[in-house]
Amino acid sequence: MTVRSAHRRRSGRVVLRDTAVGWSFLAPNFAGFAVLTLVPLALLFYYAFTSWNVFGGAEWTGLENFRQLLHDRSFHTALTNTLYYTVFHIPLTLVAALGLALLLNRKLRGVAFFRTVAFFPYITSIVALAQVWNMLFSPGYGPINQVLRAVGVDHPPGWTTSADWSMPAVIIVGTWREAGYYMLLFLAGLQTIPTQLYEAAKVDGANSWQRLRAVTLPGLRPTTFFVVVMLTIGSFKVFDLILVMTNGGPGQSTLVVSQYIFQKGFGENQLGYASAISIVLFLICFAVTVVQFVVNRRGAR
Repeated sequence: MTVRSAHRRRSGRVVLRDTAVGWSFLAPNFAGFAVLTLVPLALLFYYAFTSWNVFGGAEWTGLENFRQLLHDRSFHTALTNTLYYTVFHIPLTLVAALGLALLLNRKLRGVAFFRTVAFFPYITSIVALAQVWNMLFSPGYGPINQVLRAVGVDHPPGWTTSADWSMPAVIIVGTWREAGYYMLLFLAGLQTIPTQLYEAAKVDGANSWQRLRAVTLPGLRPTTFFVVVMLTIGSFKVFDLILVMTNGGPGQSTLVVSQYIFQKGFGENQLGYASAISIVLFLICFAVTVVQFVVNRRGAR
């Protein structure tokens, strides 16, 4: 055996050992991902083309579930409400999170405390938050309407008891809850912007607004793109907040697609139809995300 062949065999053993070690770390996670995500996802696409409930076998129906969606008024209402929530929730949360990040990125006394206070709603129980906000929004004795009456509003909104104001109330709570989380992402992005750029802008005579436009916002472009994508996906999938705060009411004024999937699948045992709605929601999220990636790539050029 030559020295070269012995070296090759030794190198091959090292590669094999390193590969085995790598797979030993990846295999448990991949197995869990396959069992809990890939297999249910594959079954979802199959059941979307069937009529199935948990008590019987799945009967293949082809595109019947998707044809039913075209004439389902409740689905159209849920989709409209989801778009309504998304269109307003994303910019409001984006502005609130960025404003908090800019405010708490300075060297202030107790800044760590205020950052914690801003982030705290995100980790608080959603049930507790919903109950507190429902009391705040109470038309009769809620503090919000009492303040409005004190400033001269004779007929304040009914908030969660009104079909016209229930969705704005949910958007307000959703924005308040999530702003602190995305504030942390913006704070991390602000730390990556070189201070030399701000110093150069000051030397050139730029004021605070001009520095924000010329230095801060361009420097936060990657972070902003990530935040917008995550907000978009989260807005289309909103479920828990509406479920515990309004349960889709009054009527169907706050019914969203995720809740409609839950109602059809677990409330009415129409699991095939619920699977079809889930695929439609997935395709919408996927299409919007692709558009965002394309727009961001063109803007970065």
